[in-house]
Amino acid sequence: MSDQELREQVRERYAEAAVRASSGACGCSPGSQDLTGGLYEEAERSSVPPEAVSASLGCGNPLAVAGLREGETVLDLGSGGGIDVLLSARRVGPAGKVYGLDMTEEMLALALANAERAGATNVDFLKGDIEAIPLPANRVDVIISNCVLNLSVDKPAVFAEMFRVLKPGGRIGISDVVAEDHLTAAERAERGNHVGCIAGALSFAEYRAGLTDAGFTGIEITPTHEAAENMHSAIVKAVKPRDAAVRRELPVVANSGCCG
Repeated sequence: MSDQELREQVRERYAEAAVRASSGACGCSPGSQDLTGGLYEEAERSSVPPEAVSASLGCGNPLAVAGLREGETVLDLGSGGGIDVLLSARRVGPAGKVYGLDMTEEMLALALANAERAGATNVDFLKGDIEAIPLPANRVDVIISNCVLNLSVDKPAVFAEMFRVLKPGGRIGISDVVAEDHLTAAERAERGNHVGCIAGALSFAEYRAGLTDAGFTGIEITPTHEAAENMHSAIVKAVKPRDAAVRRELPVVANSGCCG
């Protein structure tokens, strides 16, 4: 399957999930693998619209380790129905800002509706790809993401873009699926498909090398629970050095504003 076909398969899956969640059903596909490992506390789930919870298809809770502080600017890659954006917005407060980035029109529409239901005024949802983030360099303090990077067909571009948009000293705190180092790409594919967050997962060594090549330091990859045989949901943390120079600047897409 070509990269474009994989991207379209991912887009279709998450569009369908958004439609199901909007109708009050669970966003997960029937028979899909459960990667959640518990995810959110009841207090967190009850503080956001139920449609945001039902649309959550992640493999962890990045907010548990992101250490968000009042007044920070946050970017959620692959924001889906908006659960992590809305929870982040409460943590950074009125002085802070949270961007949610998603490539799926249906998810963006659902997220905007959820933000309105929650009365969140410090959030903005952007349409775009995580390989070409529609924000200028040095814009955000923290990047979060919940089981999305494994879906990308160009992970080096994602790592480079994360580094670019982070302020010097900024950090990432993301959840993702990571394979044990001995598994080949073919063995990962045997354990699950690409849209199910399994076949496209990097190994621990590949993940660390990708972040290092992009310029990140302080890299920590901590498995939390098993997603498939010898594959794990994990928390990934890293820092952009305070003295880092931006390696490249991509033009901001002119039509990349809020999808309202």
